[in-house]
Amino acid sequence: MKKLVLLLLSATFLLLFSGCSDSNNEKKEENKILKVGMELAYPPFEMSDKDGNPTGVSVDFAKMIARSMNKELKIENIAWDGLIPSLKTGKVDMIISSMTITKEREKSINFSIPYAKSALAILANKQSGVKSIDDLDQIGKTVAVKKGSTGHVYAQKHLKNANVLVFDKENACVLEVVQGKADGFLYDQLTIYRNNMKHKDTTVALLKPFQKDFEYWGVALRKDDTKLKSQVDEFIKKAKDDGTFDDFAYKYLEDAKKTFDKLNISFFF
Repeated sequence: MKKLVLLLLSATFLLLFSGCSDSNNEKKEENKILKVGMELAYPPFEMSDKDGNPTGVSVDFAKMIARSMNKELKIENIAWDGLIPSLKTGKVDMIISSMTITKEREKSINFSIPYAKSALAILANKQSGVKSIDDLDQIGKTVAVKKGSTGHVYAQKHLKNANVLVFDKENACVLEVVQGKADGFLYDQLTIYRNNMKHKDTTVALLKPFQKDFEYWGVALRKDDTKLKSQVDEFIKKAKDDGTFDDFAYKYLEDAKKTFDKLNISFFF
């Protein structure tokens, strides 16, 4: 009987130990992976190549951060509205998705130091007669904005006279302008530049900033991940000093940079 009890106890101990060991191993493997959330719908920053693989400025940026931490990178392609909830619930460790640092977002999440800056611009229909933001803020004018974007926030606060149409996707906003259903689309400068290049016959890009201040992009992090924030901040400082961001610009944004320089507009990096 004593032998049987001892055998049962030993078996129970081994099962418990094995369970703990498996759990610990899983945690160790999890700690080797850096999970980054981004919406792969914003070329050339976040996009997919012809084979469906993530590529772009933010992808290269994420790879370099993961490498600096000796971690394997896992990119989670998440719709824009789901990015912050995914960060809060731990589905991802950080967000690198051309996200503007705003006071509203900082109420629930943290941001790294800025790694890029941008400003809102206007994609106007060629027949609209729109040459400035003031031309849009008129009775009878229609403005397209992407839901939750800084363009959406700006329109809500400042365009009191215009009819504001809100869409879930950037492409829907562009289509409204191309078809003449909207007079203008508010979004960041690079998106406006890129879509104007695609639709030169029907659109005009008004790239010069109409806001007093630039918008700054940061890596989004959970409030309690202070150690991770320090690591990311240090990486960004180093990348700015050693020319890493300049390399990104020449690799993905050379034509846009030439246009911005010609117009004497400050560039992203």
